[in-house]
Amino acid sequence: MELRHLEYFVTVADERSFTRAAEQLHVVQSGVSSGVKALEREMGTALFERTSRRVSLTSAGTALLPKARSALDAARDARDAVDAVRGGLGGVLRIGALSSLVSLVDIPALLGRFHERHPAVRIELITNAHGSAGLLEQLLAAELDVALVSLPDGVPPQIVEHVVISRPLQLVVPTGHHLEDRKAVRLDQLADEPFIDCPEGWGIRSVVDHAFKAAGVSRTVSHEVTDIGLAADLVRHQLGVAILPEFAAHNGAGLRTIEICDVALRWPLAVVTSDTRTVRAPAATLIQQLSERLR
Repeated sequence: MELRHLEYFVTVADERSFTRAAEQLHVVQSGVSSGVKALEREMGTALFERTSRRVSLTSAGTALLPKARSALDAARDARDAVDAVRGGLGGVLRIGALSSLVSLVDIPALLGRFHERHPAVRIELITNAHGSAGLLEQLLAAELDVALVSLPDGVPPQIVEHVVISRPLQLVVPTGHHLEDRKAVRLDQLADEPFIDCPEGWGIRSVVDHAFKAAGVSRTVSHEVTDIGLAADLVRHQLGVAILPEFAAHNGAGLRTIEICDVALRWPLAVVTSDTRTVRAPAATLIQQLSERLR
């Protein structure tokens, strides 16, 4: 069984397309197809169901996928050990992140410094439309090496936290709003306000929802967005109010931030990995750099 055939198989499974897999691997499509067919011959069964419109895993392919990922991880671990002896890092580092964290962590700058120090590591930065929940699913499916997520409801099984911080949340209103001159407000004073928030299940939404529920106050979420910066912009344009970390309103133009006095709201952030896989050397190095930056 050749490792490259397993890599072709895993990439096709992830991309659900031979064409996209070939582009991802920088291999001609015929090479990917022949590699997968060779693996299917060795396994004695089809691994994919192919139609003109879609590619999907068979039951055998579904059973093989986690084992194939483990085999590729073991090969990467072996390369990491050799690279460490030679004094360098290599391979692929797959990082999952919430798009809203770019403003807080300056991920491009951090990855730029990482690349300067470890140019042989190929970095893949991945976001997920389902926020932290989606990133955790990818992490447990071995599609990510490390992720930056928000876990206000606690750490799920098989997830390991390496760095945990939190940021205070404040009410953000547009200039001209009837509350803009207040230094602080209570949650019950916000019951009639239209809110801009993340979708249900996102970390920051969970924090705010729990606080209002505990206070016995109902609220209306009029707009749901997946980016904190966009939420601040919608507030700026008079579409509602929001409870956000202070950095989201960092330029201040057209916005006012107000303390919430009856409850301390904080947005938790964590750097996490899966305990079902060894933390590879590139990921461990990045975790250390993220720890220094976040703290």
